[in-house]
Amino acid sequence: MAADNLIGSGYKGVWLVAMFDLPVTDVVARRRYTQFRNLLLKFGFEMLQFSVYARYYPSEEASETHRKNIGKGLPPSGQVRLLLITDKQFGKMQVFCGKKAQPAEEAPEQILLF
Repeated sequence: MAADNLIGSGYKGVWLVAMFDLPVTDVVARRRYTQFRNLLLKFGFEMLQFSVYARYYPSEEASETHRKNIGKGLPPSGQVRLLLITDKQFGKMQVFCGKKAQPAEEAPEQILLF
């Protein structure tokens, strides 16, 4: 499939999902947890669930800088996973609040600069 055919197909846009399990056993650990969470928020991530954050990017390449910077900001202990999925796959996610189904988050509108 040519790259031109991917634009607007749901396969070019991607969601970077950050999932983390960090200790909060003492004041220092809680501070590190908060610093890491704030790093994700600074990069434009939104909370999907506790310790699960996601951000939309128009392409995999566009997410590369943030993936590298997240790697630099990792706390010394705990576990962090970064998962990159297509917008199409993300849109197929089933979300439930209690037993009531909810729509998945939508990709933000892109600003066009001329």
